[in-house]
Amino acid sequence: MVAGLHGLILKNFHQGLLIANTFPLKKEWTLPVWVTAAAKSAIRSLLGFPFVPVQKIDFLEDGQNEEVPVTSTFLLNEGKQAFAISHCQSGASLDLTKGLEIWVFAQFEDFVVESCMDAKQTEQENWLKIIPGYGVGTYEEGGQPCLSAFAKDLLQSNLRSLVPLNRVLSLEIVFPRGKELAAKTSNASFGVVNGLALIGTQANIQDSASPQQLEDTLRKLRQLSDTQDLKDRLVFVIGENGLQLALQMGVAKDLIFKIGNWIGPSLVAAAEIGVKELLLFGYHGKLIKLSGGIFHTHHHLADGRLEILTALAVKEGLPLDLINVISSAKSVEEAFNLLNQKDIYYTKKLWYRLSSEVEYKSLTYLARYGSWPITIGSALFDRERKLRWAGPNGIRQLSTFGIALQDF
Repeated sequence: MVAGLHGLILKNFHQGLLIANTFPLKKEWTLPVWVTAAAKSAIRSLLGFPFVPVQKIDFLEDGQNEEVPVTSTFLLNEGKQAFAISHCQSGASLDLTKGLEIWVFAQFEDFVVESCMDAKQTEQENWLKIIPGYGVGTYEEGGQPCLSAFAKDLLQSNLRSLVPLNRVLSLEIVFPRGKELAAKTSNASFGVVNGLALIGTQANIQDSASPQQLEDTLRKLRQLSDTQDLKDRLVFVIGENGLQLALQMGVAKDLIFKIGNWIGPSLVAAAEIGVKELLLFGYHGKLIKLSGGIFHTHHHLADGRLEILTALAVKEGLPLDLINVISSAKSVEEAFNLLNQKDIYYTKKLWYRLSSEVEYKSLTYLARYGSWPITIGSALFDRERKLRWAGPNGIRQLSTFGIALQDF
């Protein structure tokens, strides 16, 4: 649907048909909210309603609904299609999607069923067709759009009443900068390609880098201590991706605790409430920072991953030519891919050094604030969703869950 429309969009803009919205964008909502608002605006345009700069969206959370700003909308192809734009705003959040431009193309299609007997049920289930356009992440296997259950429910709840009977709503979602931004994420490690995933588990922003997120994490840890739910051991998973992989690998749900980027203070809080065995389970792009002494891991605040890896290679005594390969790589992922091709022995040594250093530096960090009888392990997975590396404590802790590291 998008092919060939860029020129038409610009033409309409210059003809004055694009109605810009000057509504102040100050709210902090997740990406699915802004997509839903654009979609609703486009559908209303198809139905003949005039453009308004906000759309009321039901957040599916205790009856909460809000007026969400929409930038513009207009009709295409003699009124058979509608195009709407919104911009994802996350307030003071450092979220990657902050300011992301969102395009939604909407049109109604005829509803077709093979038999009358199941027509009603089929209509109820298949009235919405979501097309992943440019910059929207899809699963590598199957090509289906990657969207969370919340995102799908939000779209369905807010759009269903606007779709005429016996019609199918076709929505093509486009993130013009989606591919560019996706390169900065770990989407590929979870089989998501081509762009940004349309994920989120709620409407309101949970900023993993904000002080509020740290307060929420510490409060939940204290609640564990105040109840009978606290075990002698916990698994800290770094973000939603780590959570899903840990569950898939068989880690008991009641032992998993999701944290954001405030890893250092979370370690201290875990030690203070009496955790004896703590496993850090995450994507190597996050945990490598701990091995360099960086304990707030949001990419806006600190990076230095290649520099850390180069320093570890020097400590591990890798040959100079391999150290040069690492220092000249564009990313940690590329560095290890190149090392794998050149010398698998040194590659494994470097990964073990990295994993061990995560454990050591974590304990060193804790020692600044007190002394506790706690053991910290590390387990790191790669972009192919394979758990590859662990430190000595991590290997032992993983074995208690029946998890073994996968060979290269």
